[in-house]
Amino acid sequence: MDRAEREALVAQYEDGFNAITGALAGITAAEWDAREAPGEWSPREVVHHLADSEMTSALRFRRLIVEDRPVIVGYDQEEFARRLFYDRPVEASLAVFKASRETTAQILHCLGPEDWSREGTHSDSGRYTVDDWLGIYAAHAHDHADQIRRARATLTG
Repeated sequence: MDRAEREALVAQYEDGFNAITGALAGITAAEWDAREAPGEWSPREVVHHLADSEMTSALRFRRLIVEDRPVIVGYDQEEFARRLFYDRPVEASLAVFKASRETTAQILHCLGPEDWSREGTHSDSGRYTVDDWLGIYAAHAHDHADQIRRARATLTG
């Protein structure tokens, strides 16, 4: 990945919180629990997932930078949703998501070429580089913002 591609992905990563808050703007009480289809997450569940995912991803990123060839362990996001009370209020999860993105973005802007070349092994997918991490999490919030909009649309037609 070249510098321009990285810069674009970092900008997309930094915009992730805005994408989510934009998708949630004006949300009604009923829309918080709307689903685009059976088995899909509601906007409320998406927000909690983003907080949990962001805390996990921030640690993954830091381990890639600090440790030599860390093993990055996958997790069961569905089990997180089942067992971590995703029906609770969302304010704290939004705050965690925002803070995690901000602190990680600060570090991203400080990385040098040697940092971008670091890698580990993901327990589910194998070789896992800093660029892989960035590509995944740059898109993650935007993908979920689209999911929130689709879920909300089920109530507005």
